[in-house]
Amino acid sequence: MTQANFIVLLVENDENDIVLITRAFEKASLPNTLRTVRSCEQAIGYFSGEGHFADRARHPLPVLVLLDLKLAGRSGFDVLHWMRNHPEFKRVPAVVLSSSRESGDVNRAYELGATSYMVKPVAFDELQAMVQAIGTYWLLFNRYPDAPEV
Repeated sequence: MTQANFIVLLVENDENDIVLITRAFEKASLPNTLRTVRSCEQAIGYFSGEGHFADRARHPLPVLVLLDLKLAGRSGFDVLHWMRNHPEFKRVPAVVLSSSRESGDVNRAYELGATSYMVKPVAFDELQAMVQAIGTYWLLFNRYPDAPEV
């Protein structure tokens, strides 16, 4: 799998965070890897290849999900629950990227199958360092399992 095939799906509804995370991906030289959806429903639609997301050439399945918990309507917890209950997506790493430091949120995320939990830094340089680390670990060093047979 070449780096061009590594798609990261950002599930985030805060426009400021989307801009900052996108900019951090650009500064980390990972601009073509990021796709963004803004709700639980859009995330499920992206994974399912429904509607606007039906064209897999334009909307390839991600190898990594960066997931905010605080979404309008249904939450990031709902996305985790949905992913882990669909065999074809249960192996996709889901990294919670949230502003919440609440132990209840951290525990619930892991109970629902989060792969990692990171707190969004306030300073852009710290966010950029976090994105660089995500890119290095998840897109360079990590080995991904074969897609499950369904």
